[in-house]
Amino acid sequence: MIILYSCCALVLAVAVVTLYYRQAAAQTQGVSWGNSGDEVTSVQNRLSQWGYYTGSLDGYYGYDTYRAVQNFQRNNAIEPDGIVGDATLEAMGLSSPVAAPAVSRGAATDQGDVSLLAQVIEGEAANEPYLGKVAVGAVIANRTKSASFPHTISGVIFQDFAFESISNGQAYRPVTSESIEAAQAALAGYDPTGGALFFWNPSKPVNPWIWSRNIITQIGEHVFAR
Repeated sequence: MIILYSCCALVLAVAVVTLYYRQAAAQTQGVSWGNSGDEVTSVQNRLSQWGYYTGSLDGYYGYDTYRAVQNFQRNNAIEPDGIVGDATLEAMGLSSPVAAPAVSRGAATDQGDVSLLAQVIEGEAANEPYLGKVAVGAVIANRTKSASFPHTISGVIFQDFAFESISNGQAYRPVTSESIEAAQAALAGYDPTGGALFFWNPSKPVNPWIWSRNIITQIGEHVFAR
């Protein structure tokens, strides 16, 4: 009888928790506990790339996904409520607001910006000198100030086909201290490119369109242009 009561209590507790989070999701726009579908899969995939989530990409928002979202939110200065709302989606690069306050453009809003930028610097410029790494970071920071690009670091980085290292996975390898320092410098305003919005290696195949841009300088193996 005691075992039966314990089982009933456990089932009731799970039901209450599930109901609570479903009600929260109904009151708050976003993805949350109990949801399922492509949006959840996208969240799981992004969290998996960054090491927050180690479960299967099953498209169901359960306990493992909830805790992974909470950990991501804590590391990105977002209230760890476990609900993937606008702020969390934007930080993940899965969504960006239509407009953002001008004061935030190009600024390092939290340590997440530094870490994310350092990953791309590593992926795009691992073999470049320190100045070349800063230059790549500066291009990304410059884009957040341009009306032609998203206004957040994550939005710029995860824009479709923007950076090869995101597409081929090179951005997710271990990051060196030099790449972190370069990211910090770029986000602090150091721009050795003179305002470039594009960079590429002229010795590699690129879209011919890129050569129509106004080249400003070359640093290491990359040329930088507006």
